[in-house]
Amino acid sequence: MKQRLKLSFLIMAIVAASAVVFGSARINSAVASATAATPFDAAAIYSSKCAKCHGRDGRAQSLHAKHVHARDLTAAEWQNDVSDERIFNSISNGKGKMPSFKKSLSENDINSLIPYVRGLRK
Repeated sequence: MKQRLKLSFLIMAIVAASAVVFGSARINSAVASATAATPFDAAAIYSSKCAKCHGRDGRAQSLHAKHVHARDLTAAEWQNDVSDERIFNSISNGKGKMPSFKKSLSENDINSLIPYVRGLRK
């Protein structure tokens, strides 16, 4: 009887410890998702804010893109020369005919666009 009680107590302790570990992991992941945009969010942001000028593929081949002199984001030479900070600042503050997005996008949203833009490279 004592062994059964000890075994029951041990199982309850393991279950309780697991709940604490998995519960805190769930909370941490919820906090992380609330503070950082996911790749899906970056694609949605790019589609709604950037694709009109830069194109869905980043190549800026449309008539509108040519009219506003939108940058080809896929160009390897440009990708090599530009820093992440410069991409952030261009999105945030605008550049040339490109509007500023600092009032309509959070810093996390802008930061999520940087690897997305990098991923457009040819």
